[in-house]
Amino acid sequence: MADPKGFLNHGREVARTRPVEERTKDWNEVYVPGSLLPIISKQASRCMDCGIPFCHNGCPLGNLIPEWNDYAYREDWGAASERLHATNNFPEFTGRLCPAPCESACVLGINQPPVTIKNVEVSIIDKAWETGDVAPQIPERLSGKTVAVVGSGPAGLAAAQQLTRAGHTVAVYERADRIGGLLRYGIPEFKMEKRHINRRIEQMRAEGTKFRTGVEIGRDMPATALRKRYDAVVLAVGATTARDLPVPGRELKGIHQAMEYLPLANKVQEGDYVAPPISAEGKHVVVIGGGDTGADCVGTAHRQGAASVTQLEIMPRPGEERNPVSQPWPTFPMLYKVTSAHEEGGERVYSVSTTHFEGDEDGNVQWLHLTEVEFVDGRPTPKPGTERKIPAQLVTLAMGFTGTDRDNGMVEQFGLDLDERGNIARDADFQTNVPGVFVAGDAGRGQSLIVWAIAEGRSAARGCDRFLTGASELPAPIRPTDRALMV
Repeated sequence: MADPKGFLNHGREVARTRPVEERTKDWNEVYVPGSLLPIISKQASRCMDCGIPFCHNGCPLGNLIPEWNDYAYREDWGAASERLHATNNFPEFTGRLCPAPCESACVLGINQPPVTIKNVEVSIIDKAWETGDVAPQIPERLSGKTVAVVGSGPAGLAAAQQLTRAGHTVAVYERADRIGGLLRYGIPEFKMEKRHINRRIEQMRAEGTKFRTGVEIGRDMPATALRKRYDAVVLAVGATTARDLPVPGRELKGIHQAMEYLPLANKVQEGDYVAPPISAEGKHVVVIGGGDTGADCVGTAHRQGAASVTQLEIMPRPGEERNPVSQPWPTFPMLYKVTSAHEEGGERVYSVSTTHFEGDEDGNVQWLHLTEVEFVDGRPTPKPGTERKIPAQLVTLAMGFTGTDRDNGMVEQFGLDLDERGNIARDADFQTNVPGVFVAGDAGRGQSLIVWAIAEGRSAARGCDRFLTGASELPAPIRPTDRALMV
């Protein structure tokens, strides 16, 4: 136990963010650089090293949280990094992007603010990079087996790194022009600077992983050709089919899916554009969808100089505290969150539904018409007399995703079975109905969290390794109970 009285002597402190007026003028991460290290030892000391660490169950990766909390408390950064990497290939990603279900499951959170697990995690990995404790792990021998990983998001990268370290020759295929998937083109720079991805890619290259960008399996290369070229294939193509909003006026110019809007802002930061082809500058922006992707659109619009930003959500506003009856500890509660993007301004409107869009004579969207709703028998029902319209010159749809891309023909070319939700079906070893073809992440699970993507990439890698060798020396996959806290 780090400090038997740590949780009694120290309150919860989190990373400080830069002033709003400063950070909205650039695209750097919102946190004050170096603000965590002076406080992280005390924060790690609040961990009680519980006899039953529910934080393990809250984390799909099964992170060894009490162990690396203890090392962080003692400022043994090398040992902390080793324990952190034992279950997580990319803690600098999760430490910045994960909503931290581990903290919701923290035992201290029963009657006190929980341990700042996420802040401890990112402090450990940032220190590890600074001190050179993160180095390539080159396999001692090669197996002679080849694996293609399709998709370079967190699931694909985790699978590729595990399989490379097991001695297989691995090539990652990515249809975009750069590696990273939604980490690269879905997550704004102010949430995670892309230097963190670039650094990991260089580590993976040094370990032996090959990368092929600008190749879409199904279009640029038939799935059958890929299957013949490699001994096994891991599909980590995500769930990129966006949910649409089929209401009158949807065809107007200025209405875009979030994943049409966000990548262009990231491409500006990569140097591909001087200004994004779709910009919020000087416009009244409406974001439809109250989740994390919607918040990313809000923060991006602020930095592009929007005249106003309004975020709409069809569900009622969540409570600010856990409901002990419907969302008891240690489940992951649905609470009202104020992200860094929301701190920067804009209006959030709950319990409303879009009825139609209105445009000008040139076909550009100008107004969004909405109505308040209430839930009757589980369905949102319009409330009479609550109709109104709000200015909308740029609308982004951030309402989630419905499944993997079916337009490129990959699913049909492989001959893959789908489950009842439209995801690629797989067995306990993450293998599809096609022998030697495995699936990991959102493509098999449905839209989910980054920690689930990495966990599934590791598990699929183990299943693939077993297929290739008859046994596997890779770590056993985590099999946490798929309960409410495992969102």
